[in-house]
Formats: sequence, structure tokens, C-alpha cells
Amino acid sequence: MSRIGKKPVAIPSGVTVNVANRVVTVEGKLGKLVFEHRPEVTVTVDADAKEVVCTRATDDRADRAFHGLTRALLANMMVGVTDGYMKKLEIHGVGYLGAIAGDVLQLRVGFANEIHKKIPKELDVSCPDQTHIVVKGTDKQKVGQFAAEVRAVRKPEPYKGKGIRYEGERVRQKAGKTGK
Repeated sequence: MSRIGKKPVAIPSGVTVNVANRVVTVEGKLGKLVFEHRPEVTVTVDADAKEVVCTRATDDRADRAFHGLTRALLANMMVGVTDGYMKKLEIHGVGYLGAIAGDVLQLRVGFANEIHKKIPKELDVSCPDQTHIVVKGTDKQKVGQFAAEVRAVRKPEPYKGKGIRYEGERVRQKAGKTGK
């Protein structure tokens, strides 16, 4: 039995969960998330115990994997509609900066042209200053995906450490050329 899959997901106060035709809808103070689960997994809501339970029909390898995955995605949805998710990015480098203009993130990170990234409407992206970017949202996957796309514009390089990195990320510095 999947250890993660068999754990019930607690429903926090102020969150409503509906299951209809394999579509799970979770609604909370920060928004609404919808997820269609796989047919191998059954999702039921226990209103008395205030929890969501995932079960699977067979013990096949794929079914076991989907069982744990479905439970983890539902747990992420509960956290997303109550607290939300946030990723912080730092920009390192002389003259490197980020700014927001409307629904576009502008990045000047050492290329001849300024890089423009369209901000998805589900996310709240802000720049507290020119060297920091904060990505917030209810969907964990979308927050992480957008932060990864912004980081991929200019990954931190190993010689001077210039580029875009996650807050607290350690970049391993290499030794440069040895001079006489």
C-alpha cells in the first residue's frame, strides 16, 4: 500500500471540496483550483471527519504511482487555496536588473536586448527592488514553472556567480585561470 496515498488529506477550515465525475474542485480564501484525477484512483470526501481520501482499484505499479501522486496533488491544492505558494529569485551581476511593466516582466541580464516574459494571469509577480523577483500564486506547479523559466533566462554561471538564482541557492564557484 502506498504510504503517501493512504494518508487522508485534512480539509482546513474555510475550504470547500467537491468531487463530481473525476473532477475535484477546491475553493478557499485565495481562490479556486480544479483537478481531474486519473480513472485508476477514486477520490471521496468525508464531510464528518473533514478529510479527503484517495483509494485505488488494483495493486498495479502504475496505479500505486497514481495513488500517491493524486494524494500529493490534493494536499498541494489545500495549501494553495489557504496559504498560497511563493518563490523568491535574486539577480546577481553589475547592471543586471528586473522590473515589471503591466503584465510583462522585463529582465536586463547582460544580453544585447532586454528580455520580456509575459506574466500568467493566475500569478502575482512583483519586484520589491531591481535585484529581487517574488512569484506568488495558488497553484504550486505554475509558481514553480514560471520561476524556473525566469531563472533559465540567465542561469548563474560558475566563475563570477552572475545570473538569476533562487533565494538562498548556493552557486559553486570554480577557480579561474591561474596567472603568473
